[in-house]
Formats: sequence, structure tokens, C-alpha cells
Amino acid sequence: MAHLPSRRRLALAVPVVLSLTASLGFLPTAASAAPVTTSATQTADAGTLAYVVNTKVDHRTIGSVKKAIAAAGGTVVAAYEKIGVLVVHSANPDFGPRIRAVRGVQSAGATRTAPLSAAGTTDEGAAQVLSKAEAAKIEKASDAAGQSEPLEADQWDLRAIGADKAATINPGSKKVTVAVIDTGVDDTHPDLAPNFSASQSANCVGGVADTSEGAWRPYTADDYHGTHVAGEIAAARNGIGVAGVAPGVKVAGIKVSDPKDGLFYPENVVCAFVFAADHGVEVTNNSYYVDPWLYNCMDDPDQKAIVDAVNRAQLYAQKKGTINVASAGNSNHDLDSDSLVDASSPDDSTPVERTVDPHECFDVPTQLPGVVTVSATGVKGTKSYYSTYGLGAIDVAAPGGDKYQIPDTPSANGRILSTLPNNTYGFLQGTSMASPHVAGVAALLKSTHPHASPAQLQALLKLQADSTACPTEPYDGDGNGVVDATCVGGKRLNGFFGFGVVNALRAVK
Repeated sequence: MAHLPSRRRLALAVPVVLSLTASLGFLPTAASAAPVTTSATQTADAGTLAYVVNTKVDHRTIGSVKKAIAAAGGTVVAAYEKIGVLVVHSANPDFGPRIRAVRGVQSAGATRTAPLSAAGTTDEGAAQVLSKAEAAKIEKASDAAGQSEPLEADQWDLRAIGADKAATINPGSKKVTVAVIDTGVDDTHPDLAPNFSASQSANCVGGVADTSEGAWRPYTADDYHGTHVAGEIAAARNGIGVAGVAPGVKVAGIKVSDPKDGLFYPENVVCAFVFAADHGVEVTNNSYYVDPWLYNCMDDPDQKAIVDAVNRAQLYAQKKGTINVASAGNSNHDLDSDSLVDASSPDDSTPVERTVDPHECFDVPTQLPGVVTVSATGVKGTKSYYSTYGLGAIDVAAPGGDKYQIPDTPSANGRILSTLPNNTYGFLQGTSMASPHVAGVAALLKSTHPHASPAQLQALLKLQADSTACPTEPYDGDGNGVVDATCVGGKRLNGFFGFGVVNALRAVK
């Protein structure tokens, strides 16, 4: 989930892989939600679109709406009745307007602009494998520093938030699970296997949860994003590879990326939030935005329906005790500005440049109520050059990496080192990498305060963050002599860092 056109906005950099031998006015929601219909269509016709239909939450209304859906040429794929969200497929070009006119329907719209059979690519680039000599250099430095993990010398991000010291006090509780809503998690990775929770994992592509063995795993090694995020959160301190921010908690994988184009469609994300909530997940990490729109505008019926559906699902998760953490985005946008230019949407067909008001057009899920919105920092502690920001929009900040901020580490790589599929490791940067640091700290807070509600955990995240003031000099993130962003606010709260950079050590004290 991260936001540059080249992206997939999930992360910015080509991964450097390391092999070892040893990421508002909203309608209300309701209270309990497993899907009651799971007759998913496996192969859609060329002209078939997916829709979300959001209704009043009562059995009689939903029943009549289902009949109207059938009459309008639609097929219900999943029905999340307790939140009033129906996932529908239809080849009728007039389905949207017809169903919006039905009594009891509060919003309805297509979740994409291209037919279900469309395909595409979101390749971030080929992996670059480190040599054995380079790997040995990192391991030697880690050993000399007395660090428990062979690659920990390159994990400047752990030290930046005190996560290395926190692990000696409380690495996190096995009673706490962080679900990575993403491209899938390779649970066979030796750094993830000890902490992986298969019973809380699923494949939600299509809007219906598949919990069969391994369904949560990435499609291919190129779908490494979710595995990288999972390692940042909960890679075990087991003498292998790297360590996570909360190496003692459990991590689950909920796959939502479409196999044809890699995109994160609304119905998949609705399924993921509901599944996480119904399976006792305490924290979700959301390093993505919901496709196909970078910003969903409330004056567009399709985009409004997307906001409504995903919001109902994530609010349901909050009410069930789940705190949702999300990346702010990689567009270097000011979410508190009067207007932004979005040239990337819709990303499932042909993008059209448009000007949007970020107070009326929302990046989902990061701008939804109650979601913890995270900006990214580099090794120098300042905003990463790509990170989206905005006073009142950013809650907290965390290390996400920055290729222009180079650490004094063996690899001198300013990105974030974590796990990749097939027992490998690699570097990535993005707010996709910042969000899991916050999710990890939230998990540590939940471990320390097991009865804390999502709202209380968010308050603790803000309270225990290290207050970070706006830079005193004009911000030039990429060093080209041009001011790239303006930080507004004081030391305790501002547009670059929100309430500050999270602190893992304080979370466990």
C-alpha cells in the first residue's frame, strides 16, 4: 500500500537483495461482519466490472437490495452484511446508476475503470544481489558490535527508534498479532517462520477470504513488498539475518494484490480489514493506497462508494479492537494544501491529470478516521525527500529510508534492510517502510498495555514519540537547490513529523 507513479507506490527503490546461507464525513458502520455469500466468479467476462454496494444495515433492506442487484444484471460475490457492504460483479454498463436509485442503497460504485479481465504490470525493477564478500562485511561489523543478528549492523532504523534496546526489555508478546495487508508474506523465510500466524492469514483477492494452506504467500519472488514489511515488524531475533521492531510478536499475512495487475482493489481491502478483525488481529499495517484512485473524491459516485466501503470495514476493525496503521504516501504531497495534482489515476487504465482538494478527495485508507498516518524519515532524522506530509494529516513519523541520507553502516545504504522471499534480504525505501516501524511500536505498546483500545494506543503512539521540530533551513530533500516542501507547525506537532518520531524503547518502559 506508498505513492510514486513508478511505484507500484508501495516502495520507491529497486531492492538490493542479500542471500544468506545460515508494508471527513463518513457514513457509520455496524458491529459484526463475516461474509455470508462466497460464490465468487472465477472468470469474468471481458466487460464485467466489480462494484461495492453500500446499504443500510438491516436484514430486510439487504435482502431487497440483493433482489435489485439481480434484476439489474449483477451477481453478489460477497456480502458483508453487518457493515452493509456487498461486493458485486456486473457486465451491465448501467448497473451503477440503476443500483444507486434503489431504496436502501446509500452509495454504490465501480471499484475499477477496466474490466476484470484487464492485465498490467507494476514492476519495481530487477533485484540486485549482493556478493558474498559484501554480506560477510556486514556480518563482521555486526559481530564486532556485539549485535545478535548477522545483518543488524546495517539496521540503522532500529537504532534510530531504540528498537534494539527495547528488545532487551520486552520484545513483544506472542498474544499480539500484526497483520500485513499487502502482496503476501513468505512465511517460510527463516526470520519470519518462528513468529508467523497461519490461522490469522488469508488471501482476500476478489473480496472473499481464502484460508487454504499458503494462500497468503506472494505469487512470485517479485511480489516481495509484503515480506519486506513483515520482516520490519517481526523478524525474529534468532541469530539469522535481521531483526524486527517487535521480534517477539506474531505476524500474519493478508494478501490483497491482484494477480493480473498487482493492484489493491477496494473489495480486497474490505475483506482484509474484516478478516483481521474477526480473527483477533490487534494491529494492521497498510503500506499501500486503494486502487485505482490515488485520491477518491466524494463528488464522484464511484469514488465515494469506495471510501464508504473501505471506511466501514476499517471502522469495524477498530470497534473489534484493531488499530490500523498506514503509510502517508511517496508523492511529496501536502495533504493540508488547498489543491494537489494527481496525474496517476486511474492506474488500472489510462491516467488523466486532475486537480483535487485533499480535504474532499481522500487517500484511502491513510486518510480515513482513526487510521494512524505515518510519514517517513531518513538516517539524519529529517523528512524523506519523497514522503507525503501535512499539518493535521500526519500522526507520527518513522524511518522509511532516503537514498540522499547515507548512514555510517557497512553498506552505506540509506534504505531499509529487511526480509525478502526465498530466504533473501534487501533494501527498500518508502513510507511503506515507515508504516511497519509504527505498527511494530504499536504492537509493543499493546504488549505492554494489553487492555488498551485502538484509540488509546494511538494516543500512546503520539505521547511517546520524540518531538521533532520543523527544519530551520528551507527543505531541499534531494539537494538540487530547489525547496521541495514547507513544514508548518511547532516542535510538538507539525506537518513533517506529526507528533514526532516513534520511540520503541519508551513503548516498553
